[in-house]
Amino acid sequence: MNRFFRNILVFSLLTIALASCKAQKFTTHAVKKGETLTGLSKQYRVDTATILRYNKEIKQGDELKANTILVIPRGEKTPTATRPSTSDQSKDSVIQGDEPIGFTSHRVRKRETLYGIAQRFRITEDEIKKYNPELYSAQLNKGMTLKIPQYRRTKAEQAAGSDEDLETYTVAPKETRWSIANKFGITIDSMLVLNPELSKATDYLAVGQELKMPRPAGSTVENQKTQLYLSYTVPPKMNFYQLEQKFGVKSDEIVRLNPEITEKGGLKENMVIRIPQVTLDAGEVNTDNYNFYEVKPKQTVFSLTRKLGLTYKDLLELNPDLSDGLKAGMVLKLPKDQKGDFDVRNALVLDKINLLDSIDVKNVPKVVFMFPFRIDKLDLANKEEVTDIIEDRNSLKFSLGLYSGALIALDSIADLGISVDVDSYDNQLSLARTKEILQKENLNTVSAIIGPLDLASLKETAVRAKGSQVPVIAPIPAESDLSLSNVFYSYTPNTVLRARMLDFAEEKYEGQNVVVIADSIHVVARDSILSRFPDAKVAEVIEEEKNIGIDIEKFKMLLSDELENWVFVETDNFKLVASVSSILNSFQNTLLDIEQPEREKLKLRMFTTNKTSAFENDVISSTHLSNLSFTYPSVYRIPESSAFSRRYEKRFGSLPDRYAVRGFDITYDLLLKLAYKNNLMEVSKYIGETEYAGTKFDYEKDPVKGYFNQASYIMTFEDLRIKQVQ
Repeated sequence: MNRFFRNILVFSLLTIALASCKAQKFTTHAVKKGETLTGLSKQYRVDTATILRYNKEIKQGDELKANTILVIPRGEKTPTATRPSTSDQSKDSVIQGDEPIGFTSHRVRKRETLYGIAQRFRITEDEIKKYNPELYSAQLNKGMTLKIPQYRRTKAEQAAGSDEDLETYTVAPKETRWSIANKFGITIDSMLVLNPELSKATDYLAVGQELKMPRPAGSTVENQKTQLYLSYTVPPKMNFYQLEQKFGVKSDEIVRLNPEITEKGGLKENMVIRIPQVTLDAGEVNTDNYNFYEVKPKQTVFSLTRKLGLTYKDLLELNPDLSDGLKAGMVLKLPKDQKGDFDVRNALVLDKINLLDSIDVKNVPKVVFMFPFRIDKLDLANKEEVTDIIEDRNSLKFSLGLYSGALIALDSIADLGISVDVDSYDNQLSLARTKEILQKENLNTVSAIIGPLDLASLKETAVRAKGSQVPVIAPIPAESDLSLSNVFYSYTPNTVLRARMLDFAEEKYEGQNVVVIADSIHVVARDSILSRFPDAKVAEVIEEEKNIGIDIEKFKMLLSDELENWVFVETDNFKLVASVSSILNSFQNTLLDIEQPEREKLKLRMFTTNKTSAFENDVISSTHLSNLSFTYPSVYRIPESSAFSRRYEKRFGSLPDRYAVRGFDITYDLLLKLAYKNNLMEVSKYIGETEYAGTKFDYEKDPVKGYFNQASYIMTFEDLRIKQVQ
């Protein structure tokens, strides 16, 4: 009778302690040495997936550590390992078929059973034996490698959880799939399973978009927010106050996590209890605060720390889940400013892939070139006239330069054993001719289109090609008011170049005197400089109908003879560039006040955030620019002598100009990527920055507007030569 009342009392206390679990009953289990997940599943009559769901700190396949405290749910329906009958197929989450869709292998571990393996892979024991016939006559032994059939399953089963285990999460600004996956401790694949409406062709997430995500580990117990637990052996004379001081966890929370405390009438010496580990609040987890890395299969802690340039301790502080081991698919946080053997795109760390070492000769891409050669307007018999037309007509100069470079790229890719199917068209700068070409060409067989150069034809080509998911590469600066999501804008936008220049200037800034000279058209550039350098001074630009310049005396008052002067010139007018560069050159190393010879001589340096054609006019003195160490952002660098240059000169009898270099780089980059995988949009997800003779490419996708090159150089004039600074 006493035992009866004691059991009633214990039951009542457990009911009170677990009232927050919404009728779900739990018990806890202290793991003993040698126990397995499969064994516990049988002992408590609950499937292993359910145990894993309530104990996120352990993973399928992990060995259980002795004294680990597990929460074991009771009353769960345990799915059997028997496959459903045909009559129940409408409720079955496995798509039945005569044969598996594939196989995987499993190496048998110590103490594993056939039943446990069948449960783990959600198949029957008979199916395992069917594809491993030796099991009909032999026992299952440690070290055996089994062939495991895989069947097509519905997304509901793959998600492996009920709606009660999920919560609705609203995407905040500056969040990505990777930052959210890190926040919830799941893989991108799991996120796609839980949210099948997410596109697999793009990584885009909209602000305010709602996602189904797993509830935080331990949320089956009210107010439990942590994801990691510590197994703690209670020492003599330990009380709840001391536990609170030691671990920073409230006593009622400890009781809720450890029902045996109530059952045994309080804390007892040598009792092993489960303590939630409290981690420091990392603040908001988004692309402003962190970069993210998705762990690849077979990566080790050693290879990962070497790649990421971090110690294991540093990684563990940012990613406490690492204490459970490194697992493929897990998303790690990295410091925003971390440098290492990787590229970063939209806060996602990408592995560097050597395209030359990744060629698949079975890929035979088809590339279409559409340039305005205007052969219909040329008398090819009159060489002198053709030469004059080429010099006067920019579109023809661009086309011939780009195409000549592309031909060298085709020769170079052929040397690597890659075959390319090429169609070249003269679209004659005509929209009607472009439509005619597109009507003729079977776009379903095309891997990529390079060109056209005019915006109207580019729009038409992109719209037509989008239906066949064909990428279109714009080889020269192009802007569009349309949403051309399949266009690769190879020319880095001016906004990106300006930001790169200002980033560089900020890095080098040590209190210099900054002065801005900007005409009325370049107010945005002026304001961008002032936002980075609030103490900068602005020189007035005098703009007249036929002249433009600055007041020399007023400008002189803005300069400092104590600090180096950084002068930003923002204009499209070559007259202003010529005037300012001449004035600055005359001031260089002179005294502001000749009556005070002890004062420092002026030191001047000239910058621009957008090197327009005004800076290349013949009236601009290269000597002046060199004296002022003129520095600017650029999409192009002057290539050194290379195999490309030598090959070009041998074929065409002259050195390549910048358009030929660009034509080679764009085409060679495209062909190498298509030789790696004949789907440029897919390749662009995980190929970072690439660089060739005179151009870098680092395409970042805007989900609506297309792919934009983010790469650039910082160039400077020095000793009458142009040098790459960064």
